[in-house]
Amino acid sequence: MALEIEDKFDVPEGFALPDLGGVPGCERVAEPLSHRLTAVYFDTPDLRLAARGVTLRRRRGGDDEGWHLKLPKVKGARQEITRPLTRSAKVVPAELASLVLAYTRGAPLAPVAQLETRRGVTRLLGPGDTVLVEIADDRVKGTVLGDEPVVRRWREVEAELKEGGRDLLKKVAKRLRKAGAAPADSASKLVRLLGDRVPGDRIPGPRPTTRPEPGSAGEVVVAYLRAHADALIAQDPHVRLAEEGAVHKARVACRRLRSALKAFKRIVAGTERLQEELKWLGEVLGESRDLEVIRARFAARLDGLDPRFVTGDVRRRLGDDLSAREHDAYGRIRAALGGERYFALLDALDALAADPPLTAKAAKDADKALSKIVDRNWRRVIDAYDVARGMEEGEERETAMHEVRKAAKRARYTAETAGMSGVAERAEQVQEVLGRHQDGVVAQGVLLEEAERARQAGEDTFTYGVLAGIESAEAARAHEEFPSVWSRLA
Repeated sequence: MALEIEDKFDVPEGFALPDLGGVPGCERVAEPLSHRLTAVYFDTPDLRLAARGVTLRRRRGGDDEGWHLKLPKVKGARQEITRPLTRSAKVVPAELASLVLAYTRGAPLAPVAQLETRRGVTRLLGPGDTVLVEIADDRVKGTVLGDEPVVRRWREVEAELKEGGRDLLKKVAKRLRKAGAAPADSASKLVRLLGDRVPGDRIPGPRPTTRPEPGSAGEVVVAYLRAHADALIAQDPHVRLAEEGAVHKARVACRRLRSALKAFKRIVAGTERLQEELKWLGEVLGESRDLEVIRARFAARLDGLDPRFVTGDVRRRLGDDLSAREHDAYGRIRAALGGERYFALLDALDALAADPPLTAKAAKDADKALSKIVDRNWRRVIDAYDVARGMEEGEERETAMHEVRKAAKRARYTAETAGMSGVAERAEQVQEVLGRHQDGVVAQGVLLEEAERARQAGEDTFTYGVLAGIESAEAARAHEEFPSVWSRLA
């Protein structure tokens, strides 16, 4: 896996690469190289990968031949996953095929295009002949495969950052532009070749029939829903690869979507079933994420203890044992992400984005309509806390305070949708303090379970009591702090 950071340029046939010697930060320009590359691109019949900015190819020639999967750009960079060439030129390796399931939804992958490229390579070198930037001057023959193949020819230039900062790439791009290169109109060679065959709204099938009015509440809400649906789908391959933070990001996207659908049900109607499915997916993702967080929490607690207080087999139980449970939970995530229920959820999100079920209220002015909804959701936080503080200390009050936290989270997401940062910040502070309390309560529960297992195995359980005391104190501090935080915010 690697991050690909590059600038692409359209150039006329008579374009000449400028002198790139003397670019600040570059020590010398290497002797040019040349390659002949043949790449076959795979996609579904309705080009679902291309529609989402994903490319999957099998390339021969050059110094990086093999299978290449490029995921959509994020903050100017694309993640590229490479695997060696396989014997079959027509069957995508199972591992790579699984990483695009969120886009294909199980539809078959087949060759859709072939690119033959004559490439001239110019490399800018730094200290120790480290390659800093690689400029590829490509003369391309592209063929759209099918019953009646279509052939196109063009020339383009790519400048890819290999080492160093992006400032160096900007300096190279500036010289290329001065020489007559123009920023490319297409994100990739494949998109340029396929042209208008690629679905313009990223979703195969019928085109949208409902479009929100500009400046309306519907426009703001639908844009928010589309952004977080995209975020959920974009995290799918990263979750499958078990990348750090990917499960958390996917879970947050689920929560934001579900919260928005609840809060704005008077603008986007009839989404109750979708909300339930988002809850299901969030719970599937949450099991592994919660174990990951609690395991890291206990590791930090143990590292901070006086070694005399760490007895028995506590590190194994709170480390390896929780890690094994986390691994099992990850297996359940992968199983869920390969199932029809998950694909149906993604289809429902696509349908919502393409043709949102807007109500008459969706046409109202965004500022007025959304501010009322934000105010209503902040009022829910106030009402929930009024209920909670009217209760005696105990389990019921704990449950009621958890409802306050849930209401604050929903108020925060609602305010973020409407761009009301002040309310969002207040809700986030409520959520943060109550979150610390809830984390302490949950940690105590896990410690009780693990201590009981240790006791049954005849192990020393002293350290579990020490940790439980720390967690109890942490929860109590947050509990005691909350009234003063509330009086300041409310």
